[in-house]
Amino acid sequence: MTTTSDRPRHSQPWLHQHGVEVQAYGTVRQFPLGLSADARGYSCQRVNRILADSQILYAHYKKHHWLMRGPTFYSLHLLLDKHAGEQLVIIDSLAERVQSLGGVAVGDPRHVAEITRIPRAPDGVEAVPAMLSRLLEGHEQILIDAHDAASRVGALGDDGTNDLLVSEVIRTGELQAWFLAEHLVDTPLVRLDEREGR
Repeated sequence: MTTTSDRPRHSQPWLHQHGVEVQAYGTVRQFPLGLSADARGYSCQRVNRILADSQILYAHYKKHHWLMRGPTFYSLHLLLDKHAGEQLVIIDSLAERVQSLGGVAVGDPRHVAEITRIPRAPDGVEAVPAMLSRLLEGHEQILIDAHDAASRVGALGDDGTNDLLVSEVIRTGELQAWFLAEHLVDTPLVRLDEREGR
């Protein structure tokens, strides 16, 4: 009788492995979640679209974080990197939600590029206000979709997806949009006599 300890051990990894696709994108496996396959399929479709847009928004945040210029470079460089980190948390939550519903999360950047609705940024450097505006437009696209999706999946009884969209995507997105928009207000710095009411 051969035991596990009698088998030859090899440290060579099995390279160049290929296999058949075991679940197609757009399908859902049956999980005992108390939700119909139709409700879970619809939720996966909506979350995947927001996931794709969020991945592009994250990429824009990182790119613009690197390309910031001018007197507000340091503060915006740090702010955009902070927002990018928060978007990365959202991306992971969205992908895990699709998986927990039995679906397949969109992850390959080429697939993301096919389904996102956020326009491609120029390859080069834009002026700082244009970069901030691009981020705001991305947020608005995601927020419009997230508000609609949250309402519709909630009506289908998918409270978990509704909660994720409201508590993470919408609340974080609104806060980040506020911070960005305040950098585009044409307001002079406060002078000493204005602070004292003179």
